[in-house]
Amino acid sequence: MAGKIRSGARDRVRGYLDGQMLVAMPTMRDERFSRTVIYLCAHSADGAMGIVVNQSAADLAFSDLLVQLDIIPEARKIMLPPRVDSIRVLRGGPVETGRGFVLHSSDFYIENSTLPIDEGICLTATLDILKALAIGEGPSSAVLALGYAGWAAGQLENEIQANGWLHCPADPDLIFGADVETKYERAMRKIGIDPGMLSSESGHA
Repeated sequence: MAGKIRSGARDRVRGYLDGQMLVAMPTMRDERFSRTVIYLCAHSADGAMGIVVNQSAADLAFSDLLVQLDIIPEARKIMLPPRVDSIRVLRGGPVETGRGFVLHSSDFYIENSTLPIDEGICLTATLDILKALAIGEGPSSAVLALGYAGWAAGQLENEIQANGWLHCPADPDLIFGADVETKYERAMRKIGIDPGMLSSESGHA
């Protein structure tokens, strides 16, 4: 893999893809992951974990979630900092769908709670980050995902070999961008593939 070695890149030299985007091929047989773009938070010999970044949680605003979690009272919704309304709530994957995971920029860090993944990107899964965002603090960029995608040891590698996934470098717009609906096409083009040219039949891109 050419380019400047960043944090986490040492693992990728050994074939691991943490900090990269997974992009589902049209041959993906699992409907839960059809046309998904996943930011891979962890990948090792023990398995992998990632967050789907292009599936919105229907009819659920970030401010509503703050109320449901008793972080703020209903009456305070109208007084939240303006940027709170721009934080997207995503369906992060089929595992632990009742649990929230915040992917965010690295300008916010909680000791023993925040996991640095790659240059500029971190993961925090505690209420503290939601409380910070609710008062106008916290990271400058963030998305909240409900659930995550997980793979057992060797499972992701097998799916890639079976033509289930492509991968490409991550960028902030693919992770945090508001235009969730176009992320799949943009990720494909980042790889150098025109989505319209792909067949749903098995084969090589």
